[in-house]
Amino acid sequence: MTADQPERTHQPGKPQPGKPQPGKPGPEQPSYGEMLRRRWTSRSLWQDVATTIAAFVLAFLVGAILMIVSDTEVRSTFSYFFARPGDALSASWEKVSTAYAALIKGAIGGWGAITETTAQAAPLICAGLGVGLAFRAGLFNIGAQGQAIWGAILAAYVGFTFHLPPVIHAGLAIVAGIIGGALWGGIVGWLKARTGAHEVIVTIMLNYIAAGMLAYLLTTTAFQRPGRTDPISPVVDWNATLARLEGSRLHFGFLLAIAAAVGYWWLLDRSTTGFAIRAVGANPHAAATAGMSVGRTTVITMLIAGGLAGLAGVQAALAPSVDGTPVPLSLGLVGSIGFDAITVALLGRSKPVGIVLAGLLFGGLHAGGLAMQSEAQTPLTLTTVLQALIVLFVAAPALVSTLVPFLKARKTKASTAVPAMEGGLG
Repeated sequence: MTADQPERTHQPGKPQPGKPQPGKPGPEQPSYGEMLRRRWTSRSLWQDVATTIAAFVLAFLVGAILMIVSDTEVRSTFSYFFARPGDALSASWEKVSTAYAALIKGAIGGWGAITETTAQAAPLICAGLGVGLAFRAGLFNIGAQGQAIWGAILAAYVGFTFHLPPVIHAGLAIVAGIIGGALWGGIVGWLKARTGAHEVIVTIMLNYIAAGMLAYLLTTTAFQRPGRTDPISPVVDWNATLARLEGSRLHFGFLLAIAAAVGYWWLLDRSTTGFAIRAVGANPHAAATAGMSVGRTTVITMLIAGGLAGLAGVQAALAPSVDGTPVPLSLGLVGSIGFDAITVALLGRSKPVGIVLAGLLFGGLHAGGLAMQSEAQTPLTLTTVLQALIVLFVAAPALVSTLVPFLKARKTKASTAVPAMEGGLG
């Protein structure tokens, strides 16, 4: 080494001071834990929470206005508002307070109401997870309804056809329903991967096909109850019924829904398949360049998403009703679970905890809606309007910020910006 050459202070193979090393967080690459800490202590998180709360308040305010306008007696008091304003205000308050008190009482007003909420929420959580998983892969799965129908078909068929020991019979029926939903969702993934067919069109058409096939099956000897001419199946065997806590509506299906949410979290955040799903959802071209099979990931995603929606159909077919026995398979058994799941996934922002909470919220609205109808003579459809309003305001934070100006974010310096956490549609 000559005098003109600077002394080399770094040896090959040793890390350079102040330089981020591969796989290790450096000054410009905070660790995952640090990123979480910053996120939870940042203003943006609390602003999101405040915006969500404001969205609920606005939704219930609009719902209150609709109740007042739709009630003939309350509306008539406004005809002489300027002469006796107290009549209109007191009548409006009584109407709104009675209705919302009945809603809360029917949703969480006691052990029976709480378990009814869990029973209503369980299928919504499962189907919402199926829709949310597709969202994370950049797919819009509107076919959860058809997937849930096939889950209910196969689960009910196993339930009323075979006569097995309790645990084995229920387990076989659950697996059959999950497989039915997975295969119906897998068709969408395969068509998307092989032909490029748009999943929205395919899933919508498959919903109609599933409903039509259910109507046909209920006219066959394999599914129609003997001695009946109407489209209804035999009663599901008691051994295939999901176990429930005596004297309540809390059944094993709700535990299955929570377990599915935990599995959803593990799949996306702790598995290589979940990493591929998130990568394809973020940028399929970049994922393909990195060596990931976009088509294979699409098929796997729709198989799992269909299986989760099929689990929702299982709950519709095997969950005990108020009298303890499952409702027989019929044309309206699944209801609108698959379509409600879209709003659950959107409100939960495709996150497992968010989907569980959104499912419980909508389950509470379903459970409390009956009480609101009977005690306050409020139309049951108002709960559907409330659901739509909540999703509308939550999905449009700019609208909420406009209506509630103090929620608008302040400009922050770029140096203090917090890296955005990975999410779904939110």
